[in-house]
Amino acid sequence: MKIHLGTQALADVQSAIVTAGTFDGVHLGHQKILKKLKNEAERLRGETVLITYWPHPRLVLQPNNNALQLLSTFPEKASLLELFGIDHLVKIPFTQEFSDLSPEDYVRIILHERIKTKKFIIGYDHRFGNNRQGGLETLNALSETYGFDLEEIPRQDVDAIGVSSTKIRKALQAKDIQKANTYLGRPYSLTGRVIEGDKIGRTMGFPTANLHIKETYKLIPGDGIYAVRVCIQYEKFDGMLNIGHRPTVGGQARSIEVHIFNFDKDIYNTEISLELIDYIRDEQKFDSLDLLQSQLEKDQSAVKEKLEAFKKKSND
Repeated sequence: MKIHLGTQALADVQSAIVTAGTFDGVHLGHQKILKKLKNEAERLRGETVLITYWPHPRLVLQPNNNALQLLSTFPEKASLLELFGIDHLVKIPFTQEFSDLSPEDYVRIILHERIKTKKFIIGYDHRFGNNRQGGLETLNALSETYGFDLEEIPRQDVDAIGVSSTKIRKALQAKDIQKANTYLGRPYSLTGRVIEGDKIGRTMGFPTANLHIKETYKLIPGDGIYAVRVCIQYEKFDGMLNIGHRPTVGGQARSIEVHIFNFDKDIYNTEISLELIDYIRDEQKFDSLDLLQSQLEKDQSAVKEKLEAFKKKSND
């Protein structure tokens, strides 16, 4: 997959079969569009082109609104789209100036002049252009003028899946990991760099890797203990994740720390990813480190059960 910053570098694309959107999370609804895009490219002997916008439009249009949390960073989104066989990912810098483009100018400049779109595939209720004024009616009116075919994924197909990025965000915030993963079609993941912690977990036999996620907009699920798979340089390990403030040891800042089973390598400053498999329990305060250690041993057993069930199901 080739990643293009802006649309100027797409002059040599043959028979561009195009879709556009934020594609946050690349969930099952998005995947339906991607499958259609790929099938049409094969049928028409063209190349798939996905236009996405970065930063997310709401981060630009509502800069003082910190409520938006995204399911995927741009690198995560790009990696997922590559797995689905997209030929060209076009990253259009979303600016105030770009947001002022009229729907007609968007179609003429982006779809026609720069990409030379052969077919444009959109999801149900796709909106674009200044103040989201453009839609299916606009595209129908302009598709003949600019010589591209148009197809909208029917509403009933989208409703049948019953998935949206908003539903996934709510599930993660409610710690309903299984529901979120079902909607995503894969485990929700967190990616960051391992930093030094206070090493209290090591004294109890539960050393942890503390994860720093630089993207402040990345959605972190609710506080608690989770069963996870830990991805370190193409290897996967089982692990137990804690998200929260560590009240037993007087923690203040929210932390993300994972105990990796049967692992003793130095991974400071290494980028790792966590795949969240299931939720175990809420974070709580204990009266002593001994009581906390006893609970962690119980948690570890519960985590191992969850992970074994996940692996068995995945292999079925």
